[in-house]
Amino acid sequence: MKDMKPAGRMWHLYKMGGITPAITSMFNVQSAQQMAFIRSIMKEQRKNSLYEIPLKTVELVVFDLETTGFSPYNGDEIISFGAVSVTGDALEEDQTFYSLVNPRRSIPDEIVELTGITNDMVNDAPDMINGLRSFLEFVQQKVLVAHGTGHDKHFLNSALWKTSKVNLSHRMLDTMMIAKWLNPKLKSYDLDTMLDLYGIEVTMRHHALEDALMTARLWGKLVSEIHAREIHTLGDLYAQLSHQA
Repeated sequence: MKDMKPAGRMWHLYKMGGITPAITSMFNVQSAQQMAFIRSIMKEQRKNSLYEIPLKTVELVVFDLETTGFSPYNGDEIISFGAVSVTGDALEEDQTFYSLVNPRRSIPDEIVELTGITNDMVNDAPDMINGLRSFLEFVQQKVLVAHGTGHDKHFLNSALWKTSKVNLSHRMLDTMMIAKWLNPKLKSYDLDTMLDLYGIEVTMRHHALEDALMTARLWGKLVSEIHAREIHTLGDLYAQLSHQA
């Protein structure tokens, strides 16, 4: 290809192959590869129909994020990923994922105090596109589970859009929503309350992997109660939860 200014090069690539290679060409080669992988994961996920899978055999990834704040659309960023694989209600403790992420911004003092993650700790950590790719390689096509998914979903969508111009297409389950259905009279459904209610040992709070492990143990307790309500497939569970929204 002849030497071109960036705008001209993008226009040429757009005419040749569409917007994806045009956007991708503006990144370095490694970033382009990461972006292509992330986009392919989201595309494949949209093809999958998971509704008939029994809850006793469904493959899940329970995850948690730590972030610089609460608003990904106002400059806050992910600073760590933590995740663990679960099959049915069985926690696979040897199948875990943890990564710090360099947010390319200063971590506020209150977040350092809350999470223990300092600016020095993330200086040499992977940037967002590499951290996100590693996380998605661990997740593959599995259903995602988190406690209070709104926060995590917003941050994942923001990161996916910034890096790869795609949105999250994985199915998600929210242990907080499930707990509200199973225990409708409680005053609070935060993770600490749920861990106490179900007798789950608290190891380390506000550490992405430890929170993911505790949430996975909570999921295991909830699944037993879900089966007792004659809910046996993923589709049945989604149908039940749709009435709670």
